Order: sequence, then C-alpha cells, then structure tokens
Amino acid sequence: MTDLQQLFTLFTQLDYLAVAFILVAWAGIGWMIENPPASRPSVSRLMARYRREWMQVMVTRQPRIFDAQALGTLRQGTSFFASATMIAIGGALALIGNAEELQGIAQDLSLGRDPRIVWEIKMFLALFFLTNAFLKFVWSHRLFGYCLVLMASVPNEPDDPLALPRADQAADINITAVRGFNRGLRSVYFALGATAWMLGAVPLVIATAITVGVLWRREFASQSRAVLMRDVQGTDTAM
Repeated sequence: MTDLQQLFTLFTQLDYLAVAFILVAWAGIGWMIENPPASRPSVSRLMARYRREWMQVMVTRQPRIFDAQALGTLRQGTSFFASATMIAIGGALALIGNAEELQGIAQDLSLGRDPRIVWEIKMFLALFFLTNAFLKFVWSHRLFGYCLVLMASVPNEPDDPLALPRADQAADINITAVRGFNRGLRSVYFALGATAWMLGAVPLVIATAITVGVLWRREFASQSRAVLMRDVQGTDTAM
C-alpha cells in the first residue's frame, strides 16, 4: 500500500461525505444567492438595483463628495476584511506547523488519537476557505478603485451624452466589486464552519447546515430584506 493510499484510510467515508457536503453547500448557496428566482430576489440582487440607481442619481448630484465618501467607506471595509483574513491565514499556517498541540488537545478531550497529518488536513479545509476569502476581498478592493475612477470620469453636465453611459459602467463595476466582497464573506462563514471538522464528521455536517441556514435567512427571510422589498412591492403595485 502506497503512502497516498494509507493517507486515504485515515479518514472514514463519513469524513469524505462531510467534506463534499460543505463544498457543495458553499457553491450551491452562492449560486442561489446570485441567481435567485425573479419571484423571490435575494438581498444581494435587491441591493444591486439600488447601486445602479445610486450611480444614476450621482450624475445630477453636485458636489459629489457624498458619493466619493460612500465608496471610500466600502473600500475601507474590503481592506479591513482582507487584513483580517490574512491574519487568520497566518494563524492557520502556524497551527498546521505546530499540529502536535492540536493533537495533544484532541487527546485530552478524548477526540481520538489520529496522527498529526489528519489534523493538518482538517486545518487545510478552513485554510482553503480563508484563502479564497482573502483573494475575493483583495479583488473587490481593486474593483472599488476602478469604480472610483469611473465615477470621477462622469461628466458634470447631465446632458452630456457620456454621463449616463459612464454612470452605468460605474454601476456595473460597483456591483461586480460587491459580488466579490459577498463571496469573500461567505467563504469566511464557511471557514468558521469548517473548523467543526476538528470535532468529527458529524459536527462538520451540522456546522455546514447551520451556516447555510444563516446565509439563506439573511438573504431571503431577514427583516432587512423585507424593508428593501417595500420599494419593490410599491413599484409593482403602482405599475
């Protein structure tokens, strides 16, 4: 038996199913949030509409200090989360490099006497989500910078033929930047859920289900969504 085959035997079939479940859940809830049915839009989809309207209103707003400050705040948020995930990645790598302590704690808690490589691989699952989150936050931060440049290029005269097209371009970049930011946040949620694998496959499944439930509620059944839907429902009624 090769070393790779021996490594596979260190995990149970339930472990493999639990890992597959969290990966499918991560991809599935992301697709559901970004591609909701027209009859039940997600908060992300509703906010995308408001972002587009924001850029259209900006064309006639003078001066545009508010818009620049608002976008600067968004950039600060992405910068903060990028820094936070980088620190978390460093912590995860430190734990992987010193897995004996994790192994000792697990033995003290009677969680099993698995070899060090098992705990390292379990940490790599959380590290995967953290790394993905970091990359999404960094790209989102850069896109907000692109959006700021496009906003600055919108002519001051609303009658200028370039005004609305440039505002629409800025809206598209803004929406794309927020999409990356939201993907990063979801990865952080799942990174937290992935740490439950330290306790076993069943806790990982439970943590994944809770994570999906929290994300679904915030996007499709939260009070903030109900507030956003007031305008949409009022528009539909007026039409």
